[in-house]
Amino acid sequence: FASPPGPYVAFSGNTMGTTWNVKVAGDGLGPDAMRLIGAGIDTALDDVVGRMSTWEKDSELSRFNATESTGPFSVSPPVLELLGVAQRVSLLSEGAFDVTVGPLVDAWGFGSRDPAPSPPSQATLQRLLGRVGYRGLDLNPTTGHLAKSHPGMRVDVSAIAKGYGVDRVGEALERLGHRDYLVEVGGELLARGRRNDGRAWRVAIERPSEEVGTLHRVLELHDRAMATSGDYRNYYEANGQRVSHTIDPRTGRPIRHGLASVSVIHESATWADAWATALNVLGPEAGYALAEAQGLAVHFIVRDGPEGFENRSTPAFEALVETAQPDPGTRSESPSSTLE
Repeated sequence: FASPPGPYVAFSGNTMGTTWNVKVAGDGLGPDAMRLIGAGIDTALDDVVGRMSTWEKDSELSRFNATESTGPFSVSPPVLELLGVAQRVSLLSEGAFDVTVGPLVDAWGFGSRDPAPSPPSQATLQRLLGRVGYRGLDLNPTTGHLAKSHPGMRVDVSAIAKGYGVDRVGEALERLGHRDYLVEVGGELLARGRRNDGRAWRVAIERPSEEVGTLHRVLELHDRAMATSGDYRNYYEANGQRVSHTIDPRTGRPIRHGLASVSVIHESATWADAWATALNVLGPEAGYALAEAQGLAVHFIVRDGPEGFENRSTPAFEALVETAQPDPGTRSESPSSTLE
C-alpha cells in the first residue's frame, strides 16, 4: 500500500484479465483502514468474477452456458441485476449491444478460442446467428431465474462486467464510510468526491493509437463514471482488410465504420460500459443520434483520413465535463485511464 501522506492512498491489483486501480482520499486512512479497504476491494471484485466469469467453470454464468436446457435456471440477484441493464441497453440500441454475441466473437478469432485462421463463411455466420439474440434470453427477477431460447445460446458479460465491478467497488468503499475515491477497472472509471488537496479527480481519454500514446483529452470528473470503447488496438488484417474485434450482433460481422473511440459519462459505470459498446457498434452517425436522443454524455473520436481524427461531443457531455491541461509528456495506459 502507498503511504497515507499525500492527496490519496493508492491500491492496485489484477482482475478479469486486466488491472484495477483505486485511489482513496479523506481522513482516518491508517493501516487498519487500509487493510479494510484492500479486503473490501478484493471481495467485491472476486464476487463479480465468481458469479459472472466465463473463464471460471463453476461461475453462475458458466453453468448456465453449459446447460442445454431451455428451462428456468436459478441465478443470483446480482446476475439478474447486471443482465437487466444489458437487456435494457440492447432494447434501446435495437440489438447493437448483446450479451449473447459470444459465438460470433469466437468465430472471428477474438474470443476464448484460438484465433480464426480465416474469416467465417456466410453459411457459418447464418448458423451462429441462430444462437445469438438478446430477445432469446428470458429474465425473471421475481422467481430468480434465467432461461434461453436455444440450447446453444450462451451469455458473456465481458462488455459490461468491468463497469459493474467498478460500481461494486464503489459501493464497498461507501459501506466502509469513504466518500472520496477514484476507481478504475480495465479503463472503466468512477469518481466520487475530491482528493485530499481539494482538487478534482482527473481522468483521461486516450488518443486512438495502436501503441500506448499521448492523451487526447484530460477531464475533471465529478461524481460520475466514464467508460470508453474503441477498436484501434484489438484487430487483425485478413485479405488486406482490417478486422475489428467489435462484432455487430445484428449482422454477425465486425464493424467497418470510421468510429475509433467512444467515451460515455454516466452516473453508473455499468450503464456507461454497456452504452460505450453499443454506440461503438452503431458508429459515428447512428451512435451520435441515439446518444443525443437518450440525453447521454458521450465523446466520439472519428477517423478523418489516414492520420487525422474528428471530435464530436453530445451537448450533455460538454455540460458535464471540465477540461484540464495534461502535464507535458503525460501518457496513458488504457483507453480511458486514471491520472490522479
